Amino acid sequence: MMNNMDIKFEKDKILILAAVCLAGIILPVSFSGGAVATPAIGRDLGGSPVALNWITNAFMLTFGVFQMASGALADEFGRKRIFTSGVALFAVISLALGFAPSILILDLLRAVQGLAGAATLAGGAALLAQEFEGPARTRAYSMLGTAFGIGLAFGPLSAGFLTETFGWRFIFVSTAVIAVLALLLGAPRMRESRDPQAAGLDWPGTIAFTGALSLFTFGVVQAPASGWTSVLVIALLVGAAVLLAAFIVIETRLARPMLDVSLFRYPRFVGVQILPIATSCCFVVLLVLLPLRFIGIEGHSEIGAGLLLLSLSTPMLAVPSLVATLTRWVSAGILSGVGLLIAAAGLALLSRVDIGSSGHAVVMPMLLIGIGAGMPWGLMDGLSVSVVPKERAGMAAGIFNTMRVASEGVAIAFVSAILVLLSQSTLQGMLPNADSATSARITITAERVAAGDLGRAAQLLPEISRAVLSQSYADAFRDLLYIMIAITIIAALAVFAFLGRTAVTTAITTTTESDAERQILPCVGKAPCVGKAN
Repeated sequence: MMNNMDIKFEKDKILILAAVCLAGIILPVSFSGGAVATPAIGRDLGGSPVALNWITNAFMLTFGVFQMASGALADEFGRKRIFTSGVALFAVISLALGFAPSILILDLLRAVQGLAGAATLAGGAALLAQEFEGPARTRAYSMLGTAFGIGLAFGPLSAGFLTETFGWRFIFVSTAVIAVLALLLGAPRMRESRDPQAAGLDWPGTIAFTGALSLFTFGVVQAPASGWTSVLVIALLVGAAVLLAAFIVIETRLARPMLDVSLFRYPRFVGVQILPIATSCCFVVLLVLLPLRFIGIEGHSEIGAGLLLLSLSTPMLAVPSLVATLTRWVSAGILSGVGLLIAAAGLALLSRVDIGSSGHAVVMPMLLIGIGAGMPWGLMDGLSVSVVPKERAGMAAGIFNTMRVASEGVAIAFVSAILVLLSQSTLQGMLPNADSATSARITITAERVAAGDLGRAAQLLPEISRAVLSQSYADAFRDLLYIMIAITIIAALAVFAFLGRTAVTTAITTTTESDAERQILPCVGKAPCVGKAN
C-alpha cells in the first residue's frame, strides 16, 4: 500500500508526462498550422512567394538543425533547464508571432520558434528517460508518440477553425497558451540531471552542419526566383557541399563526435535512413502542398481544407500501433516496404483527381497515402537501433532522428521548388514567343500559382485566364505527383533490398545513459524509440 510520499511521487510523474505530451502536441501543430494559415497570412501581410515559403521552411530548418545540439546542451547544462527554457521561449515567440507586423518579422520569428522546438523536444525526451524505467518508460514514450500523432492529425483542422473563426494569428496565440500550461505543469515537479561526462557542445561540427543545411535550403528555395543556374543559387549549393564535407571531416576526427559517420558503413543502417526520406516525399510534403491547393486553387475554406486533410493524417493515430503488432509475423523491413508501395498507389490515385472535383474524390487517395506512410512511420525508430551493435544504439537513434527532421525540411523546400519549375514550364508552353519581360512575369506568376495565389497570378499575367492558370497548376501538380511516385517506389525497392529480413529490437540494454537520453526522440505508435537506457 502506497504512503502519501509515494502517491505524491507518482502524481508528479503523471504531471511531468502530461507536460511533455502537451509540448509534443504543439510541435506538429506549429508545423501544419503554419501551412494551413499561409494563404491567409499572404492576404494579410503580403510578401513574395519565397517569403511565404519560409513560413514553413524557417521552422523546419532550425527545428531539424538544432536537434543534436540541443541534446548535447541538455547533457551539459541540464535536461530540465533545456526543456523549460525551450518551452518558455516557444511560448514567448508564439505570442510574438500572433502580433507579427510583417512577413519578414514572421519568418524570423518562425526560425527562432523552430530552435525553441528543438530544445523542447530534446529536453523533454531526456526527462522522460530520467523519470521512468522499464515498461513504464515504454508506455511514456508511447504516450508521447500518441501526442505527436494527435497534433499531426488534428493540427490542420484546428488551424483551419482558428483561422476562419478568429484569424490566423490565433493559431500562434493558442500554442503559446498550451506551452505556458505545459510549463506550469512540469517545471515545479521536474528534477534536474546532467551527464557528468558530457564533452560539451561540438561547436565546429554544429556550425558546419547548420551552415550546410541552411545554405542548401536557401539555395533550393531561391532557385525558382533566381534560376537554378544563377550565380547565387550555384554558390549556395556549392557552399552547402563544402560545409557538409567539412562536417564529415570534423566528426571523423573527434573522440566523442556529435554524429558518428562510421555507422554508415552498415548497409542496413543506410537502408533505415531511406525511410524518413521516403515518408517525407510521399506524406509530409502533402501537409504543406495540399492546404495551398485546397484553399488557394480550389477555393475551400480553411475549415474545409482541415477536414479534408483528416483523411491524410488520422491514419497516423492507429496504423503505427497496428503495424507494430504485425511484426510478430512479418519483418519490419517488409512491412515498411509494403507501406511505401501503398502510399505510392495513393499518390497515383491522387494524380487522377482533377482540380474542382468534389472533396470526396481526394479522400480515398489521401487515406491510402496516410495508411501507407503510417506503416514505416511507427517502425522506423525501432529499426534505426536494430541494425547496429547495441553499444551504438544511442548514436544511431540520434543520427536517424536528425535525418528524419532534416529530410522533412529539405523535402518541403525541394518539392515546392519543383512545383514552381513545372508551373513555369507549363506557362511558357502557352506563350512560346514571349519576350524577356514576359518571361520574367511568367516566372513570378508560376511562383504565385504554386503558392495557391491565383488572384495575383492573374494580375501578373492577364493574357492567360484564371481558369487556364488553374489548369496549369493541375498539370504541374500531377507531374510533381509522378516524381513523388517514382521516388516512393524506388525507396520501397531499396527498403526491400536492405531491410527485407530486418526485425525491430524491442529493448536495448547496453546503451550508455548519455547517448540514450541525449539522442532519444519520440516516435508514433508503440514501436520503441530507443528502449532502455542504463
